[in-house]
Amino acid sequence: MIGIVMFFVALFALLLGFPVAFTFGGIALIFGVWAEGPEMFAFMPYRIQSIMENTVLMAVPLFVFMGLVLQKTKLAEQLLESMGRLFGGVQGGIAISTVLVGALLAASTGVVGASVVAMGLISLPVMLKYRYDKGLACGTICASGTLGQIIPPSIVLILLGDVLGVPVGDLFQAALIPGLVLVGAYITYILIYAKLNPQAAQPIKRDDAITRRQEVIQALKAVIPPLTLIVVVLGSIFAGVATPTESAALGGAGAIVLALIYRQFSVVMLYDAAKETVKVTAMVFTILLGATAFSMAFTYTGGDLLVEEWMLAVPGEKWGFLIITMLVILVLGFFIDFVEICFIIVPILSPVAELLGINMTWFAILVAMNLQTSFLTPPFGFSLFYLKGVAPKGITTTDIYRGVMPFILIQILVLTSLLVFPQLYGM
Repeated sequence: MIGIVMFFVALFALLLGFPVAFTFGGIALIFGVWAEGPEMFAFMPYRIQSIMENTVLMAVPLFVFMGLVLQKTKLAEQLLESMGRLFGGVQGGIAISTVLVGALLAASTGVVGASVVAMGLISLPVMLKYRYDKGLACGTICASGTLGQIIPPSIVLILLGDVLGVPVGDLFQAALIPGLVLVGAYITYILIYAKLNPQAAQPIKRDDAITRRQEVIQALKAVIPPLTLIVVVLGSIFAGVATPTESAALGGAGAIVLALIYRQFSVVMLYDAAKETVKVTAMVFTILLGATAFSMAFTYTGGDLLVEEWMLAVPGEKWGFLIITMLVILVLGFFIDFVEICFIIVPILSPVAELLGINMTWFAILVAMNLQTSFLTPPFGFSLFYLKGVAPKGITTTDIYRGVMPFILIQILVLTSLLVFPQLYGM
């Protein structure tokens, strides 16, 4: 039971606010030395070396860099403005354009914080100006920003691919349909909401000075450059021309080209993007090292065998295991970040999934979709914090919480359909 006690002590320490990486590493050291002695960690340097030499994980800093460069090109501003004009005349049109821009930003940058902040600064004031319901406006922005978790190229999918031993290219292909279904579900909800509450999502009056053709041309000018980058990056992976790591490098170079096209390139911009990339990468890899020490101690103390025994004894075999796994990850997502869940929870559960003969690509997409929900769930959903940080004074935390609830339910419904009808998603 030492491993199980260790797990709950780590969870309690995280809830108290201790740093993630040092919590896992420190607790692993204390319990590992107590249970087995210092020799348990004799092979730790070799594990660290294998992490540093992992070419799959090299895609993480490269995709982060690509996203940060695109964020600084004011890509989101141009997309939102042109899309807003294109769909503004439709009931709930600004919210629909926000979802579509969120999907494009997800596929071109994959940085949740950047997407939410950009749309919060640009789209939220416009929706409030046209008297959109505050909850709908906030919920749409938060949910659209999290699409970067499931629509490739997604950092979550790269991490899960490494943890589960599934090719990242396969995960990118498998995640495409669920991501698009989620976008469609968001838009459907907004249209229904606007139909039932016309005063809560009013259309924008068209500017007669600009013709419909000019609006379409402006929208295409804003959409085509990032769309080209998406096609090049994902197309090279799907066609088997490049590995995810190679395509990530291609994406980074492409982002710099776009910065030059948008006349936003500067040495300062490049330096800032590189510095933030180092910070994010250091955070991810430090957590990974702490998680490696934790999983090592957890395995040596027999915790993995105990979890395996419990999970195999669950009624319903495969389906019982999947339902409990999804519920556990959903609940943990309320309190801890997706990186910790990827590196700590998933490695504990994946051997059981393999024993039960579960398709690991399908399992990874289920986990990724579930982890996306963790960005929206109160009290620690990161999207909620990002939006609150840039929201006007009239927006309260209650407005944001109320707004995200329908979108959380939509995500759970799509997740359930993916669980029950995987064949509809090509799994």
